[in-house]
Amino acid sequence: MPLDRRNFLGRSAAVGAGVAMAGGAVAAPSVAAEARPGHGHGRPPRRYSFTVMGTTDLHGNVFNWDYFTDREYDDSAHNDVGLAKISTLVDEVRREKGRGNTLLIDAGDTIQGTQLSYYYAKVDPITARRGPVHPMARAMNAIGYDAAALGNHEFNYGIPVLRKFEEQCDFPLLGANALDAKTLRPAFAPYVIKRMRTPWGRDVRAAVLGLTNPGVAIWDKANVGGRMVFPGLEEQAAKWVPKLRSMGADVVIVSAHSGSSGTSSWGDQLPYVENAAALVAEQVPGIDAILVGHAHVEIAEHFVTNRETGKRVVLSEPAKWGQRLTLFDFDLVWERGRWTVEKAGSRVLNSNTVPEDPKVTSLLRREHRKVVEYVNQVIGTSVVAMSTADAPWKDEPIIDLINQVQTETVRAGLAGGEFAGLPVLSQASCFSRRAGIPAGDVTIKDAAGLYPFENTLEARLITGAQLKDYLEYSARYYVRTPAGGPVDTAKLTNADGIPDYNYDAVSGVTYDVDIAGPVGSRIVGLSFEGKAIDPAARFVLAVNNYRASGGGNFPHVPGARQVWADSDEIRNTIIGWVRAKGSVDPAAFASVGWRLTREGAPVFP
Repeated sequence: MPLDRRNFLGRSAAVGAGVAMAGGAVAAPSVAAEARPGHGHGRPPRRYSFTVMGTTDLHGNVFNWDYFTDREYDDSAHNDVGLAKISTLVDEVRREKGRGNTLLIDAGDTIQGTQLSYYYAKVDPITARRGPVHPMARAMNAIGYDAAALGNHEFNYGIPVLRKFEEQCDFPLLGANALDAKTLRPAFAPYVIKRMRTPWGRDVRAAVLGLTNPGVAIWDKANVGGRMVFPGLEEQAAKWVPKLRSMGADVVIVSAHSGSSGTSSWGDQLPYVENAAALVAEQVPGIDAILVGHAHVEIAEHFVTNRETGKRVVLSEPAKWGQRLTLFDFDLVWERGRWTVEKAGSRVLNSNTVPEDPKVTSLLRREHRKVVEYVNQVIGTSVVAMSTADAPWKDEPIIDLINQVQTETVRAGLAGGEFAGLPVLSQASCFSRRAGIPAGDVTIKDAAGLYPFENTLEARLITGAQLKDYLEYSARYYVRTPAGGPVDTAKLTNADGIPDYNYDAVSGVTYDVDIAGPVGSRIVGLSFEGKAIDPAARFVLAVNNYRASGGGNFPHVPGARQVWADSDEIRNTIIGWVRAKGSVDPAAFASVGWRLTREGAPVFP
């Protein structure tokens, strides 16, 4: 489906302009309890309060259900997930505040992440002729969202799926920094302005500016390359916030699919910051609040002082998957002929304190059952049970399974070609410490839980020296642990906040990771077929497209020559491999290729 400028940009611009003057639902106006004297001939000032509710990183969660385990969701903190829970919290807030005194927005990553969202993108796609309505659109429409920013994962299934999802939503998808590559005009609505009715005759105009992550240009290059560009958040906020103020916005809320840490995972591949929300607050005057997304870090309330004005901007990021609902509370006062924010704060509500809303669960019960049936399809058997529980610190057979599938797939793809004679290595990460393959029947959900992302497979040409650099970079993941003392696995990994998915194990070679050594000098005894690797030797690395495009900022691979690529998800390749084999036996592929050591002594003998 081409990017039709007349259909899509025209409609997006209408949201950004025409809808700007459209109001929300009208309810009893909210008046702050206090009325301080001293404004104009001793009369008490006019005041008004309203609340903006926010979610982020919903990742396809409607029900409090884990499709990868096929049971109710639970974690060590007993969080709950899903829009059905959020809906109950939203209804409670609306009853308390009055619906007309509330808005509900989202900060992106909506249509990817669960088998529910995958099913309606790939198995029974919403883009098919007379196709279904996406469950996330149906749920969010029923709950009554006012706007949602675009997340980077919105682009995972390609622009046609995203455009169809946009068409099915009763609210705008906002992305002021998602621009058409040719015209550099917004490809989506940049903003929406909602009117809040007050008892004083002058409505409050609340603007929501949506910003997505510049990393889309890297992570989904295959889908957006040559079609869209994604400049930095600070640059685009500086362009749009003054416009919103000049259009009469009394309150400006930014919904940003960007964390607040000021860091990036792609190094110098883009001149933009990945996690720029706090920088936007600091650098761009005129913002009252920022709903933060992308980082999967809960921030109940955080204030950033704007450099130019000295004004404090409140930031909040609710926990992922519908575990929390952010509430921004705004108190306004009428001064000098306009509404001014006198006070703004935020807090989060926990969705595990309420039941699921039956209006949402009943609406999508049929879709839920179809997906449960799908994920429980048996695709083969396994001789033994395998688990990822220890995979972050041990070479486990279940990760070897991923590497085996990737290696065989790349070898087949290279057969008969220029690079058929080169050794094939493979990288894989532990995406979830709760994934497993049971003994006996293996189902789609087992494979999906092992590889939950929509990554595709590529092959890149690297040298022995580059491989060493790659592994040294990966080994930053471990906290430096001196020899002699005990090793606590709870404190061993995720050094400097590095997530599990940014630790790669590479198969086809053997090596030790000396966790007593400093970063950059940890890879010991790197060998291929029993011999030390020649720095000039050439290898083919089977690598996922996220890593190949710069995700995690691993060295060399993004600039390495691509010698093969596949358009199918690695997850589907694993499912197809299991189906073809019929039986999974680790004895056929598992080996200990790497281990953790301290000064030569194995950490886990």
